[in-house]
Amino acid sequence: VQLQAYGGGLVQAGGSLGLSCAASGDTSSINGMGWFRQTPGAEREFVAATRWRGGGTYYSDSVKGRFTISRDSAKSTVYLQMNSLKPEDTAVYYCAGGRPITSTMTTTGRYTSWGQGTHVTVSS
Repeated sequence: VQLQAYGGGLVQAGGSLGLSCAASGDTSSINGMGWFRQTPGAEREFVAATRWRGGGTYYSDSVKGRFTISRDSAKSTVYLQMNSLKPEDTAVYYCAGGRPITSTMTTTGRYTSWGQGTHVTVSS
């Protein structure tokens, strides 16, 4: 599966930004899509995930209530709507696809396909 992320940019604190991730190739090989983020010198961290088919969304505590992950199966695209952004949300955001089970939806290693990353900068 190939993933292409779009969106990102610069926004002021309290603002909103949307990311999208288009999947191509054999999407039947994945059952979950996620968003992760990384800052310089830090490990990549989980942000949000959704099942590719069926229900179920997952969020990190730091973004719960502010970010919303959604998918459009017909377009093979996953979205991340980010509201009430904070400077600490500044990072490179990556979309990922894989076959995680429920207990591993937040685990980086369960995702085998990764997009190229897109920068999100939140100014104070």
